[in-house]
Amino acid sequence: MDIDSIDPASRRDIERFLDALWMERGLSENTLAAYRNDLKGFALWLGGHQRSLGAAHRQHLLDYLAERVGAGVKPRTTARLLSSLRRFYRYLIREGRLTDDPSARIDTPRIGRPLPDSLSEAEVEVLLAAPDTGEPLGLRDRAMLELLYACGLRVSELVNVGTEQVNLTQGVVRLMGKGNKERLVPLGEEAAAWLQRYINEGRPGLAAAAGARQLFITRRGKGMTRQAFWYRLKYYAVKSGINKKLSPHSLRHAFATHLLNHGADLRVVQMLLGHSDLSTTQIYTHVARERLKELHAQHHPRG
Repeated sequence: MDIDSIDPASRRDIERFLDALWMERGLSENTLAAYRNDLKGFALWLGGHQRSLGAAHRQHLLDYLAERVGAGVKPRTTARLLSSLRRFYRYLIREGRLTDDPSARIDTPRIGRPLPDSLSEAEVEVLLAAPDTGEPLGLRDRAMLELLYACGLRVSELVNVGTEQVNLTQGVVRLMGKGNKERLVPLGEEAAAWLQRYINEGRPGLAAAAGARQLFITRRGKGMTRQAFWYRLKYYAVKSGINKKLSPHSLRHAFATHLLNHGADLRVVQMLLGHSDLSTTQIYTHVARERLKELHAQHHPRG
């Protein structure tokens, strides 16, 4: 999607809006990119109707959303798109560019909250044991998997962990989450042991390790990317015989679910995950409840 094909006024409004979002809320590059893509898509559509973003009416938004739904876009994606447009037009009103909000009185599509796929504790153990820890890359991957599961990290947090953020003496990792919110998360003995071994035996064996800020690096000494780790996780899932559709977020889900299964307080889990809203964390109570139902049906004589 080429932003140069968008009319100059819309292009200017998008960039000013994104700058304001970054300054006010400190949103991540990935979140800002999602806003940019949503607004660019609508701006290009408006261009075909000889309109700019600032000159759009409510009916234009309705027609665009209807066209997207007709093309098979899922309700969740439509809801996110509408949220982006609402925030953009509220910004224009706040800046005095508009007096009427074209996104007002447009209902958000109803979406269910699907339970996230998770892993059993036995599946996690098999997955963690999959890397070949006899060589540096295997040690790196084992340490990454252990840290991801022990701390419930987002994958972006995992690949961007710096060497200075891990304190093995105190057994904590200092993380910078969404909105530049900092939190300290305990490592646990197992994850700390694997991190220590990776730092001592694995990382020095990777090229240019001394000059890399990131803790987890590639064979060439560059920082790991989300995509590279995702491919490694897929490889280990196949190697472990796990047939579920896995992503790095699956281990974050497992972290939260297993904590709740073992009696952790929901607000503690919220703090560890770095959720700003407790309702975001509450979905994991449903996961735990479904797991209890399965265990009851499997083991109770009248299940």
